[in-house]
Amino acid sequence: MAPWIAALGATLLMQSVASFMTQSLPVVAPLITASAGLAPERVGNFSSLVAFGTVLFLLLGGPFLARLGPVRTLQLGAAICAAAMLTAGLGTVAALGLASLLLGVGYGPSPPAGSRILAATAPKEHRTLIFSVKQAGAPLGGAMAGLISAPIAASAGWPVALLVAVVTALAAAALIQPLRSVLDAERDPARKVGLRDVFSPHNIAAPIAALRIDPLLPKLVALSVSFALCQGCLFSFTVTWLVETRGMGLVQAGSTFAVMQVAGVVARVLLGWIADRTGQATRNLVVQAFVASGSVAALALLPVGAPTAALMGLCGLAGFVGASWNGISLAEVARVSPPDRVGDVTSGSTLFVFLGYVAGPSAFSLLVTLSGGWELPMLLVAAQLAIVAALVGASLRR
Repeated sequence: MAPWIAALGATLLMQSVASFMTQSLPVVAPLITASAGLAPERVGNFSSLVAFGTVLFLLLGGPFLARLGPVRTLQLGAAICAAAMLTAGLGTVAALGLASLLLGVGYGPSPPAGSRILAATAPKEHRTLIFSVKQAGAPLGGAMAGLISAPIAASAGWPVALLVAVVTALAAAALIQPLRSVLDAERDPARKVGLRDVFSPHNIAAPIAALRIDPLLPKLVALSVSFALCQGCLFSFTVTWLVETRGMGLVQAGSTFAVMQVAGVVARVLLGWIADRTGQATRNLVVQAFVASGSVAALALLPVGAPTAALMGLCGLAGFVGASWNGISLAEVARVSPPDRVGDVTSGSTLFVFLGYVAGPSAFSLLVTLSGGWELPMLLVAAQLAIVAALVGASLRR
């Protein structure tokens, strides 16, 4: 077996599991928020905490990645996610907040560790496709959440659904252990990970400073953040929006959510292949952003009595174009980065992306409360993506 195939299998597995863990929380959110006595839209605040936890790892986790190696760091992330789900099982508001933060920290290793593994092993002529296949694990994990966590929560209770997620994370961490001796061979056992080293100004600034390496990076980051705002809101609120405004049961809403996720899986592979063939990955993302903006706006304006098929079709389109940009973006970041700086540049770009995930759901939740409905927030999400795409597209033409 070629080394890159094993590397892709490991990173795809861990990306899928990390996404399954983080998406299981919003999928069962209508039950959890009701149990905790919270308004349904408050799930946006928990989603923002998840993203903030990831930001913390991306800012501070560089020394751990260097010392432990990417495989061990991915295993550590899975263990933290498992601990987060056990914490969420307590069901209190404080426990849900802490669990959300820990989920984000546990998800944090996936982008930089995965990119480090694939940048060292993937054939250059297929780099974008391979990165996109790995990133297909994100919507694949979300689809698993919709198809597994939602039915279990509806039939056996949401604590049981969280327990299933715990077992899944620990099993995945065990499965990739045989690859550690090969993929972690270049780790630095002497790298210090004390508090002074982790919180040093140099360590905190390194991922952000790395974004000055290439002039394409700021444009790519801006577009990726805008996509993240859109995707974060879609993933955080789709199930709750379907239950609250379309009268769906949790299982049917979870299935519709799974359609969105599966469409993203297919799109990540297909659009990654197209990006390799055209050699114009960033320009492709601009076009994709305009289509994603239109799909979200169409969802917002879809009449309440519209056929279920139309609703599921639009959700699928939104997932196809709005949740398939990640692998293309990460591949472009790796392409313009020096081999020894891939981890830092990926952490820097992903850090800003997750700031988008932090801001998006919380702002969306606030707008739902202030406007008394879901239509205006969804239209604003669509508008910001179209505006940023237009600005980046104009910059690329210049």
